[in-house]
Amino acid sequence: MTALKSDFLQILTERGFIHQVTDLESLDAKMAEGPISAYIGFDCTAQSLHVGSLVQIMMLRWLQKCGHKPIVLMGGGTSKVGDPSGKDESRQMMTSEIIEDNMAGIRTIFDRLLAFGDGKTDAEMVNNADWLDGLGYISFLRDIGPHFTINRMMTFDSVKLRLEREQPLTFLEFNYMILQAYDFMELGKRRGCVLQMGGSDQWGNIVNGMELGRRVNGQQLFGLTTPLITTADGKKMGKSAAGAIWLNEDHLSAYDYWQFWRNTHDADVGRFLRLFTELPLDEIARLEALEGSEINAAKIVLANEATALCRGREAAKAAEATAKETFIQGGAGSDLPTVTVSAADLDAGINVVDMFLQAKLGASKGEVRRLIKQGGAKLNDEKITDAEGHISAADLQSGQIKLSAGKKRHALVVPA
Repeated sequence: MTALKSDFLQILTERGFIHQVTDLESLDAKMAEGPISAYIGFDCTAQSLHVGSLVQIMMLRWLQKCGHKPIVLMGGGTSKVGDPSGKDESRQMMTSEIIEDNMAGIRTIFDRLLAFGDGKTDAEMVNNADWLDGLGYISFLRDIGPHFTINRMMTFDSVKLRLEREQPLTFLEFNYMILQAYDFMELGKRRGCVLQMGGSDQWGNIVNGMELGRRVNGQQLFGLTTPLITTADGKKMGKSAAGAIWLNEDHLSAYDYWQFWRNTHDADVGRFLRLFTELPLDEIARLEALEGSEINAAKIVLANEATALCRGREAAKAAEATAKETFIQGGAGSDLPTVTVSAADLDAGINVVDMFLQAKLGASKGEVRRLIKQGGAKLNDEKITDAEGHISAADLQSGQIKLSAGKKRHALVVPA
């Protein structure tokens, strides 16, 4: 492959972001000529995005660093429908108030990672409800419907996979791909946006939008997708034993976020350093070449850099210090996730299984009981042997109780 002219596409290629791209040569030439606008859409299904969305967010960050304009498209309209991609069942319907609340929470993530403003390359957040909510159904069908065939729509994975699994696909969800295509056309017309980026499962939707923009407005549009990010053990990125790895601080502590990256599989370290940090490639090459126990140093760098980007450098330092105190010195670092319980409940005693669940050190009572049976549950660094036992004020040490699930997951219990 010949050398790319655009810094952005060169960086994405070197760091492993690109899975598919339409007309790479033309897009490369256009980006080399001067700033362009590009967007990624995010539906407002929760108050925070999780780490599975971080690849897309990093692409927007690199886009801005390379002198282009990132557009964050919030799905205030499409969230009322729900993207069927990768789902076996329909999403729960949300009210407009819930969607607005979720959008406000998600905005805080982008405020940290992108620079917003009125400048030529400043990021912009747009809500697709601005145009979708006002669409007239009959006029929309007449103007946009003829550009889509049922034959073609039935070939897309979001539709095909749901039907193959014999799961219902509502007519509401079936329309999602048309609405997403309409978004691309509208952003092209309203804001001169020429590139849509997204995960590999969005390829069909992106191509639909490109074709609609060309047919209706004569626009030349482009699409780019990232590969599905899985861990070395084949699991989808963004989950842990304790649940989703949320990007917002109020959904997941900085310490737990740091620990997620610190616990990366050896085989994933280099790839994750390229995708989720901005370290130079030669430094990444040095780190991923480390072997044996030395690879742990690279994992700490990964955890520090990834946490610094999302939560701030001070939060990363505090998390590393807590980890060192907890694991190396055997203490209970002050930055560990903390659960507050009433003094009255603690005096009365709380069932150990219930306390572990409250501390989010297990997903179910059965999981906690298995942990205890296998010797992985600890109270103040001592093994718990009785799943019917209780945790009480008598267990307080220096005003707190340390709970551990295995060697890497810990929490503090403190009285209110």
